[in-house]
Amino acid sequence: MSGPARWSPARPYPGGPETFAFTPAYREQAEKHIRKYPPGRQASAVKALLDLAMRQMEEETGARWLPRAAMEHVADILEMPRIRVYEVASFYTMFKTRPVGRHHLQVCTTTPCWLRGSDAVLAACRKAAGNVPDGEISADGMFSVEEVECLGACVNAPVLWVGDGFYEDLDGPATERILEALRRGERPPYGSAIGRMGSAPEGGPTTLTDLPTPPEKTPAE
Repeated sequence: MSGPARWSPARPYPGGPETFAFTPAYREQAEKHIRKYPPGRQASAVKALLDLAMRQMEEETGARWLPRAAMEHVADILEMPRIRVYEVASFYTMFKTRPVGRHHLQVCTTTPCWLRGSDAVLAACRKAAGNVPDGEISADGMFSVEEVECLGACVNAPVLWVGDGFYEDLDGPATERILEALRRGERPPYGSAIGRMGSAPEGGPTTLTDLPTPPEKTPAE
């Protein structure tokens, strides 16, 4: 999978804040996560705090990503070497260590999604982003696109991950409708584009559709 080089501490991306600190509300959430671990083991909360930092960045800037200043703030709170936090943030792909669009479109193109038409989903996402290279941000700042590996929702393929949820059972036109709604500032409900409930078969369940009749009770019962 080709794409721009990932962030490194020696090459910070432009546009991020020079300083970062949790707001009181986010700091309170951070402390709750830290208290889950015994004294001296607070580094175990690093992923939770990095996620909080990304969410605060989204509230403040409109984009959910981790600037260097945010990673260093997390390291200082957890009394960790900063390089250890850089390592965690650059290892887990859910942490975005470079700027992303207001809506970061993560398209699964692994075999089950590809067999079900993820090429059309990816094409719709790239078109909405103005066909900028994957990993770059559209001119209006709304979208960035990334191909990702299996998201674990193969039975509802193809799948698009935006924000905190999946859009499932997609095709090209359904993806375009979702992206148009996002551009208007709406948030279409997550889930199946065809109304499928969970992972039930298309059209609804085909077995065990009749509820059993409870046996009649005898007077002794």
